[in-house]
Amino acid sequence: MIRYKPRWLATSVRNKLLAMALLPLLVVFPLLVLAIAAWSNITYDRLLITKVRSDLAVARGYFDQVLIEVGSGTRGVAGSQRLLSAMQPSGTVVPQGQTDAALRDRLSEARRELGLDFLLLYGTDGQPLGSAEDNGPHAALPLELLRLVPEATLGPGSRSARLMRLDTMAIARMAPQLMPRLHIPLVPTRNAAPDARTTEDRAMVVISLQPVRDAAGRTTALLAGGLLLNQNLDFIDHINRIVYPEGALPFGSEGTATLFLDDVRITTNVRLFQDQRAIGTRVSQTVRDRVLGQGQTWLDRAFVVNDWYVSAYDPLLDATGQRIGMLYVGYLEAPFRLVRLAMIGVMGLIFLAVMAVSAWFSVRWARSIFKPVQQMNLTMQRVEDGENRARVGALPARDELGALAGHLDQLLDVIDDKTHALQRWGEELDGKVAERTRELEASNASLQQAQQQLVKSEKLAAIGQLTASIAHEINNPIAVMQGNLDLMRDTLGEHAQPVKAELKLLDEQVERMRLIVTQLLQYARPTEYAGYVETLDLNRTVDDSLVLVAHLLAQTRITVQRSLQATQRVGFNRQELQQVIINLLINAIQAMPEGGTLRLSTQDWADPHGARGALLQVQDSGAGLAPGVAERLFRPFFTTKNDGNGLGLWISLGLVERYGGGISAGSRADGQSGAVFSVRLLTEPQAPAAVNTRDGRPGG
Repeated sequence: MIRYKPRWLATSVRNKLLAMALLPLLVVFPLLVLAIAAWSNITYDRLLITKVRSDLAVARGYFDQVLIEVGSGTRGVAGSQRLLSAMQPSGTVVPQGQTDAALRDRLSEARRELGLDFLLLYGTDGQPLGSAEDNGPHAALPLELLRLVPEATLGPGSRSARLMRLDTMAIARMAPQLMPRLHIPLVPTRNAAPDARTTEDRAMVVISLQPVRDAAGRTTALLAGGLLLNQNLDFIDHINRIVYPEGALPFGSEGTATLFLDDVRITTNVRLFQDQRAIGTRVSQTVRDRVLGQGQTWLDRAFVVNDWYVSAYDPLLDATGQRIGMLYVGYLEAPFRLVRLAMIGVMGLIFLAVMAVSAWFSVRWARSIFKPVQQMNLTMQRVEDGENRARVGALPARDELGALAGHLDQLLDVIDDKTHALQRWGEELDGKVAERTRELEASNASLQQAQQQLVKSEKLAAIGQLTASIAHEINNPIAVMQGNLDLMRDTLGEHAQPVKAELKLLDEQVERMRLIVTQLLQYARPTEYAGYVETLDLNRTVDDSLVLVAHLLAQTRITVQRSLQATQRVGFNRQELQQVIINLLINAIQAMPEGGTLRLSTQDWADPHGARGALLQVQDSGAGLAPGVAERLFRPFFTTKNDGNGLGLWISLGLVERYGGGISAGSRADGQSGAVFSVRLLTEPQAPAAVNTRDGRPGG
């Protein structure tokens, strides 16, 4: 293969040496810089993701701790003696809507100590009994919390609060003083999912429902304590201070934290403008689908409101396991990106400096090599121009190039002495080569013939061993089948009459199998076997063969057309002729897996030498024969089928040729797709040698 080389590189050793010296610098070094930059980029990204993953773990830990504190705090108040003392004697409470002052003071004091937004007392039936506020509650426990009443009254109580999503009406019933924090206008946000709403009025609440038991251990009331997360700036700022304390992020990056109700920011320290928090903005649809839709944690870059952040989003689940929101932490990516670019730039400058110094030394060292080479090249050009006494002479270099120049001068001296001798030896060699060539051409023909004969002998030997082994293995089950048929016939006696025809057909097929085995052995020991010749009606033999393949035709959509017009009888062994025809029929059926037309025709024929007989043609409408296949169809072990062994047509050809006939294959002559196989049979069988002597291979 010819490869293109620039002319400046192909014609100058000097240029090649310079290219060899500078190639590692100009190619390898930049590639190395790119590889290091890519590696550092990937590694840096992994470090950033690892950092934000740990930040999320800290934020999640604090969030879970808040749930535990709300739960344990409410549980402590519910089990306190002070609460029982504040309630009416004998475990009763004041009527609905009339909270006792002592009870209200106790609930108010406990709410302040726990830092809760509401602390409410309900009866076991969910009706309001008392509140830390003067104005509530005046309605029953919301339906969402009523589902937790059996667990609170019957169980030991949970030490952890629950995260719940409540509607506006539920908050209005429980803590109407918190209503102003629910109305959050939705801010149009880039890449957010389409939403027809304009405000977010639902609430995300951390709530704990604990039983209040009397001295006998009976549940007399339910205490509900909760923390509203909507616009809870102290809560989210505290998370941010825990995750990102002052000085935790280098390069001037800023850390942020956010709580989402579904995809809406209900409390955050991300800024929409300088002094305005991005409450009411929404997360992108990509993050929403990953976190809320699939329940996966997002750890990657994300565009948050108006800048790129290294972000972590974690789904928040309510008491029923549904995803109702997200917890987010992240920090600005821009400072880290600038630092990364600066590092890559510094590395690039260092590599450029190294490349420049290396290139200078490489060029100087290369010059000490190509100068002696140029001088030797000039000497050789002078010799080629006819200056036979031209020499390189002494060189200042004492390395291999100096020694090479000395050897070149010695070689040029020897060349002058040997030129005439080489010319004479060349002429003598040309004569010997010409003589040897004539001898090889004379023996080439006999060598090819011997090689072909050797290949044929090896193939026949292999086929003989194979057929002898197959015949031996098949004879045993044939004998068992015949013995069982005879036993059935003797055992059934007269009762075998209804299946007499079937038994006869089985006998015939067993006999046919025995004859096929005999034919296989003929290829292993051809001198020991010979078929019994009969005068057969070709048309009837074709009909009988169709009956034997009827089960195959019944499984296809193949239409059989017959045009049996032959009047000449043929000399052939019946079983062997059926074997040939069935083989051709099966090949035709397999060539039309999607259905088609199978045409069978017979007619009389005679050759120019007076031999008479009948012609059988089997024609299908399949794909036909590919170019070059027809010449190899009748070779042993050649097949176009995945499950064939390539012996069927070869054996059929051998059977037909034994009686002086022939088989040929080709494409259909009417221009349609498909193949046609022609079988020529003689009325008076002749030895194959006689036919070959007359007109070559029979059947064309």
